[in-house]
Amino acid sequence: MAPALLDLANWSTWAVCAVMKVPQVAAVLAARSARGVSVGSLALELTGFLVFLKYQIYYGYPLQTYLEYPIIIAQDIILFLFILHFSGNMKQALLYTVTFVGGWCMLTLQKWIIDLAMNLCTLISAASKLAQLQCLWQTKDSGQVSALTWSMSAYTCATRIITTLMTTNDLIVLIRFITMLILNIWVTATILHYRKTKKTD
Repeated sequence: MAPALLDLANWSTWAVCAVMKVPQVAAVLAARSARGVSVGSLALELTGFLVFLKYQIYYGYPLQTYLEYPIIIAQDIILFLFILHFSGNMKQALLYTVTFVGGWCMLTLQKWIIDLAMNLCTLISAASKLAQLQCLWQTKDSGQVSALTWSMSAYTCATRIITTLMTTNDLIVLIRFITMLILNIWVTATILHYRKTKKTD
């Protein structure tokens, strides 16, 4: 039973992650606008994903416990570029690239750096969700923010709680996924609330 549940959780996570950002990218492209999507939130999310991926690789965790991260990172980069393009800030792309690549390389210069970064990773990822919530609260408009993308993020956090408990049992990773699950559900509910409010106006 346990191996079957682990396989189901891993495969469903990979399947969802293969298309997780597609609804968000499609919404931005269809509207030719990034209204409602927080650049700060996306930058923080991408930072958290990069730290988490580097941590998993550094400690030699099983590939199946983090295989979705390169896929999500690639989708985030594409989304990030579209947001910069439609907000007229494409010149910032080089600065972000240098920052992310430099940070990636520095993470494993010393063991304490990757450990500290992973401890901060939950705070960074939580800050990304809170930045998106703040953007929604300020505008009172979900704009082009995709509830489907955020609900898929919640699902993958739930499955990763299961896989973490069944494989590495890493407490730092577990706390991260529980925190992200709660915040992803909160963002999804906020998007749906403002979408409903806008339809009734």
